[in-house]
Amino acid sequence: MPPYGYRVENRKLLVDEDATAHVRWIFARFLEIGSCTELAREVGARGIRTPRGNWIDKKYIYRMLSNRAYIGEAVHKGDSYPGEHDAIVDCEMWDKVHVILQESPRRRAARTRADTPALLKGLLFGPDGAAFSPTHTRKGDRLYRYYVSQTVLKHGAGSCPIGRVPAGKIEAAVIDQLRAVFRQPEIVAGTLRVARAQDEEITEADARTALQQLDPLWDELFPAEQARIVALLVERVAIGVDGLNVRLRVDGLSGLTREMLAGGIGEAA
Repeated sequence: MPPYGYRVENRKLLVDEDATAHVRWIFARFLEIGSCTELAREVGARGIRTPRGNWIDKKYIYRMLSNRAYIGEAVHKGDSYPGEHDAIVDCEMWDKVHVILQESPRRRAARTRADTPALLKGLLFGPDGAAFSPTHTRKGDRLYRYYVSQTVLKHGAGSCPIGRVPAGKIEAAVIDQLRAVFRQPEIVAGTLRVARAQDEEITEADARTALQQLDPLWDELFPAEQARIVALLVERVAIGVDGLNVRLRVDGLSGLTREMLAGGIGEAA
């Protein structure tokens, strides 16, 4: 099979004009987001598939980004040589992509942490039922993120017993509760019931393993992926003077389980 974006005629690689634009977009988009996981999701949303009609996953994306055929080279026994085919991607873009790929997933995630989306946007509510909105301030080079009550924004300080909360602390508290939930037998059992309605072959061991895998994997996920998972799992977070109440989506847990079993969560190195 020729690399995606090429076709074979008379034993030579020729550029497939219909697929070339997809290849260039994939390289350019990776430069913007730096995540094979997120890129695979966007590729799927665009309906782009392999020449055999299969969905393009993060591993396929990583192989594409690492294939020197796209810069007009041929590889034999680990060494690359100028090929007889035309390049699809220029060397400048290739080099920029590989600067990113040389970093570990954990370091890449940490590098984008300053742009962390508000994990609880649209999910956090105060004791009076009003929503909390994300905001931030800067002092020097430091960024301080908060969630502020809509009641306070409309009626001023003192109008709600909890006016604002530090974003990092409240998000960490919710994530800690999620991690604890993944280990609870009754949650695993409930998740299994819903998941098996979609796939009868999923076992209790599958469900338990999939949910537990997310705990050590969490810190390596990109912020956008973390936000997507929180939105998938959490229906509502109620904050009160006595603590938090996190309401989960059981259907979200089952969907996440199926994603984990299919290898759809996590970042290619």
